[in-house]
Amino acid sequence: MQTIRRLGLEEAEILVEGARRRATEIGIAMCIAVADESGNLVTFVREDGAKPTSISIAIDKAFTSAGARNHTTFYAEVSRPGAPAWGIDGTNGGHFTAIGGGVHIVEDGGAVVGGIGISGGNSAQDHDVAVAAVDFLTARIPALTTKSPS
Repeated sequence: MQTIRRLGLEEAEILVEGARRRATEIGIAMCIAVADESGNLVTFVREDGAKPTSISIAIDKAFTSAGARNHTTFYAEVSRPGAPAWGIDGTNGGHFTAIGGGVHIVEDGGAVVGGIGISGGNSAQDHDVAVAAVDFLTARIPALTTKSPS
């Protein structure tokens, strides 16, 4: 029998708060999606003024980072033509994404418990907001991080 550890709504709301704070600091309206360990949506916020096209992108970033157990920036590097994961973004019904802005969340025991996806700026801005959201969460719940144990 397995014990599944996953983000709940309480942690998701903390992530959203952290993302919104950073998005406000950089002056970009964002779409913010939080997924559980399986990539299923826990919560979603589209800030006033955020692009409608960013809705599905944020959700796909949260899905990818949680389900594939890595930041989407990693897949941006390894899925270029000729790279080992070339074509991976065509998998999972087109929901797998290699656009920066998706960050997985790991508990201190090493299990991925969820992911956050941010869309609204460029990929570097989206990644920055996602990392800031996770930092905001881990300041409140230190047993969570964005790094997998070595």
